[in-house]
Amino acid sequence: MQKDQDILEAVLAEFQEIAKIPRKSGHEEKISQYLFDVIKAMGLKVEQDKKFNIIAEKPATAGFENMPVTILQGHMDMVCVAAEGVNFDPLKDSIQVRRNAQYLYAEGTSLGADDGIGVAEILYILKAEFAHGPLRAIITVDEEQGMSGSIALDPKYLAAKYLINCDSENYDVVTVSSAGSVNIDFLRRPVWRDPLYKAAYQITVKGLLGGHSGEAINCGRANAIQTLALTLQKMQGMGIDFELADFTGGMARNAIPAKASAVILIKPDNTKKMEQLLQDFKIDFQHIYGNVEKTLKIDLTIIDQPKDVLSKEDQDNLIRLLCVLHTGVYSMSQSIPNLVEASANLGIVETKQNAINVQFFPRSAIDSKVSEFKQLAQVISELTGFHLTFGSQSPGWAEKSESKLVPLMTSVFEEQNKQPMKVEIIHAGLECGWFFQKNPDLDMVSIGVTAIGIHSPEEKIELATVAPQVKLIMETLTRLKNV
Repeated sequence: MQKDQDILEAVLAEFQEIAKIPRKSGHEEKISQYLFDVIKAMGLKVEQDKKFNIIAEKPATAGFENMPVTILQGHMDMVCVAAEGVNFDPLKDSIQVRRNAQYLYAEGTSLGADDGIGVAEILYILKAEFAHGPLRAIITVDEEQGMSGSIALDPKYLAAKYLINCDSENYDVVTVSSAGSVNIDFLRRPVWRDPLYKAAYQITVKGLLGGHSGEAINCGRANAIQTLALTLQKMQGMGIDFELADFTGGMARNAIPAKASAVILIKPDNTKKMEQLLQDFKIDFQHIYGNVEKTLKIDLTIIDQPKDVLSKEDQDNLIRLLCVLHTGVYSMSQSIPNLVEASANLGIVETKQNAINVQFFPRSAIDSKVSEFKQLAQVISELTGFHLTFGSQSPGWAEKSESKLVPLMTSVFEEQNKQPMKVEIIHAGLECGWFFQKNPDLDMVSIGVTAIGIHSPEEKIELATVAPQVKLIMETLTRLKNV
């Protein structure tokens, strides 16, 4: 096996090429073709299905032909988030990868190591020469947005005994179970009218931490969309009449929004009252979130009068919806300490000429709890006059009590790293839920390099964890022969 530094450089070289290709969820054609061409050039059998998922086969080495198939799995899409003021087109622009002695990160945007680094590791392992049984690489599309790649994957590709998912965020943790989820969309066809007031302002809530709505949901972070909605609701309660021309916020359904903005029109004599209310709201906010959210900003900017505003009914119902939708932890596990059992994220709101769209994303380790969220959403939609649509409900992944892969991997990790490997159940959703539904006999784990700030411009990975991760996978694949 290569030295750690050589492994690191080889994996990063693979990642650099991946990062050059825009791969926002739902737009994976180019990255899929790139992966197809790279794997084909290795001389391996490779397929590209109708969804652009990639499936590759690497034959067993001599003496390992009778071993069962092991799947290495990751996803090719990424959450595209840019820092405030950064000009970034996720459909056209490459990720500007940077590196220092400790971390790999991006210049002004999310890095896409979730799950680009997992895919890079898989490519490295497909090229590497070491003892192993038959391997199958499955690289899916659209994991971040709707898991449509794993949903559509033909079950025949999951005919295997073991599966190693390379999409977790701590190199010393092996995940053995994950939460299910469902995409919920609230849609309303707006009625627009001429504005009555002339004083137009944009109110922007920004400077919040944001982050992954599964991994960071229990960190006490504020949701910019709901913070802004509560601000507008408080204005209504204080008798500051306004007209709403726009409400926009969030970057991804499964990312806690760090920024939201609204365009309003008010009577000029209400300006000072509004300014004072915003100052008071910031003080109240700090009392609630001050230990976590230390850089909140609420900007008030004078703008030109928009040509139209929402009807009073549309405006009031939108604000009601954004205020009452639960966002954050909903319940904690009754059996596992400190594990979030159910949560929800208010991820995106868009106000367009022909539609107001609100994207809501509940998760739970208990499938029936996700179904309960759907029932609650139905009630809320009826109360606010929004049309409701549900995506496919992603199933949870239950722990396999008789796993052979978990004890082997933890043993190899401890031998290689001189420290124990933690076995965990996570609240975030993984594609393993769909794989489990299609093949409940799969012995699965999820692992990954140590990543920080995924789904945010602060995303970075610890370089020192890359080579140990690769060595763990390769040695585990070799030792499966004796399990």
